Amino acid sequence: MSIEVYRDAWGIPHLRAADPNELAHAQGLVTARDRAWQLEVERHRALGTTAAFLGADELVWDSFARQARLADTAQRCFERLDRLDAGTAGWVRAYADGVNEGLADGARRAPEFAATGLAPGRWEPWTPLAVWLSTHILFAGFPAKLWREEVARRLGEEWTELFNTDGPATAGSNGWVVSGGRTASGSPIVAGDPHRFIEAPGVYQQIRLACPEYDVVGFAVPGVPGLAHFGHTGGVAWAITNAMADYHDLYRERLRRTDDGGVEALGPDGWQRASVHTETVEVADGPPVEVEVVETARGPVIIADAGGGSATDPDADGSWEAISLRYPPRVTGELGFGVLPELLAARTVADVDRAVDGWCEPVNVVQAADTSGGLLHRVAGRVPVRHRANGLRVVPAWDAAHAWREDASAPTPRADVDRDGHAVMANARALAAPLGVEFAPPHRAARIDALLAESRAWTPRAMTSVHTDTDNPSAAPLLAAIRATGAEPRTRVPAETAPGTVAPAEGAPRDEAPAAAGATGSTPLSPAAAAVRARLLAWDRRMEAGSTDAALYAAVRGAVVRRVAAHPVFAPLREPAPYPALFQPWLALGPRVAFALETLLVSGPVPAEDIAASVREALEEVAEGPEPAAWGATHRLAPWQALPDPDDAQWPGLGGDHDCVLSTSSVPGYTDRSARASAARYVWDLADRADSLWVVPFGASGVAGDPHHRDQLPLWLRGELAPVTTDWHHLTKEHPRDDH
Repeated sequence: MSIEVYRDAWGIPHLRAADPNELAHAQGLVTARDRAWQLEVERHRALGTTAAFLGADELVWDSFARQARLADTAQRCFERLDRLDAGTAGWVRAYADGVNEGLADGARRAPEFAATGLAPGRWEPWTPLAVWLSTHILFAGFPAKLWREEVARRLGEEWTELFNTDGPATAGSNGWVVSGGRTASGSPIVAGDPHRFIEAPGVYQQIRLACPEYDVVGFAVPGVPGLAHFGHTGGVAWAITNAMADYHDLYRERLRRTDDGGVEALGPDGWQRASVHTETVEVADGPPVEVEVVETARGPVIIADAGGGSATDPDADGSWEAISLRYPPRVTGELGFGVLPELLAARTVADVDRAVDGWCEPVNVVQAADTSGGLLHRVAGRVPVRHRANGLRVVPAWDAAHAWREDASAPTPRADVDRDGHAVMANARALAAPLGVEFAPPHRAARIDALLAESRAWTPRAMTSVHTDTDNPSAAPLLAAIRATGAEPRTRVPAETAPGTVAPAEGAPRDEAPAAAGATGSTPLSPAAAAVRARLLAWDRRMEAGSTDAALYAAVRGAVVRRVAAHPVFAPLREPAPYPALFQPWLALGPRVAFALETLLVSGPVPAEDIAASVREALEEVAEGPEPAAWGATHRLAPWQALPDPDDAQWPGLGGDHDCVLSTSSVPGYTDRSARASAARYVWDLADRADSLWVVPFGASGVAGDPHHRDQLPLWLRGELAPVTTDWHHLTKEHPRDDH
């Protein structure tokens, strides 16, 4: 093979090879050497075998992965790919072969293998598809349907959509494309940052892939060939955000045992045979656990007991209720991997546009720009056509009205981008609105739009001022409520006319809401609470890491959230929902209140006077407590690690907040620690790719002690980006390993 590996000053791999398949092999090889532990964790997650070396805490995920048939679906998708697109299948196979070649070397460098007793395994040709599927299976947010089901059942149908919001269990991003008419160079710029749960090693890998057919820089998903989400070929650059579309459905199934030990499911045509088998999950620190895997005509059963009897204690008629998951790759055998090599070979916006026509999931908003000034802003992915109720709730499997229209996919919207303007994608209810239910609040999108409008001479370096903006627009409703604690009673307005509210359904009781939740006949604030109020009303709304006023705001916000969540009206929602722990981030009342606080302050079932009282009590609580330290003292990074580092004190403080452009999500009222933030930042310059910039939270290497393990963390914390080096003469060639 003619593989050449170069590294830049940050240890980022730049690969050259004779053809695309050899290059895919090189990508797999280098990724295995740099990130063997991460790759093997991801492979085991896709297989549902992590408990075997990480322990019983992983049983919940492993059971879900088995029940959802993730590995089996990946195999189906690869078989279809091999049958219909042998070229792409060979390219994926070359990547897996490269991983297998490099794993032993990578495992020797990674101490986690010895610590857990794990031996590196074998990657099958379908393993990259399984990694992709397991990484993104929760992106459609189907557990939110369980939450809405519980709200309807416990609180009332009229409040089903009250809590709709983008919370930390949902993946989102910022992205923007600026036309050449608004840049100093006259050429477009594509920039942004994906917001993901921060993992160490990171979920994105900076890499360059070069062969005679193409030369591309971008971010790879470790374990998957190519550059699916973010890339720059020299002629065209692209980026994505989560479209927040709804494309996975939950069905309430009625199941019963047959005399021969099988299972039947009640469908639109009556009782039908379901497939059923048992799998054994090995556990490192306990006995093995058997998991029954059932699949109906709708899809795999992911919640075995959903009320209405159980498999071990069925109803009088011998049946019980369960919940199945229907997701497009399981139905169609298509994951869209044919798009990946097409993106690498793209030269123009039109090439990217044609390529992403074949995209399946996750459903994304795509932006692109090319050197001729071409611009693209569209949705890509497959959204099934079905009854609107499917997007909102768990629907009955036996009702034919909830079946998917066979071979039908919803149109994917697109928008023109002004050649003298810009476009923003930030998970808000905009381009993808017809395809989803829950979207991010408009704050990030609106703020980015306003910042971009301030200049007609943008440069790549100047884009960092957008990445790092800490203005917190979502603070406005709470600050208005705080202001009202010292004001005369305000005139009330109907809740549905208050800005940013969610109106109850037709016929629902309509509590009156204050324009700025004021209190009537309340006692004056204590001098200490009044001082807290005065500080917050003078605050600039910036969530800077060093700001004590930002910390003061967060403390008051948290106290308000806890009080609202504790209100008697929400008592029915405080009982744990009867679903697996995997789905609890979508089902916990406290976080739901925290991320819907803007809405709940001005509308909803909590009376206005009780909201006002909660705000006053929160001011008093914070005033009586110790002076909050700077925001960054408690708003510290909390990355996920398969094998947690015992030194938690090492993780730094952060600026930003959930609704800032510098989005660093915590759970107000419960923890200031941030588990979700920018998993990468990028600026793709179409005037000169060498002026492009990028950064990740940690580094190019997944090996502890490597010089490039966490060398980018200081840059990331300061909001700075590293240069994209494109001149091969400025790179260091890596000599072949002795064992190859």
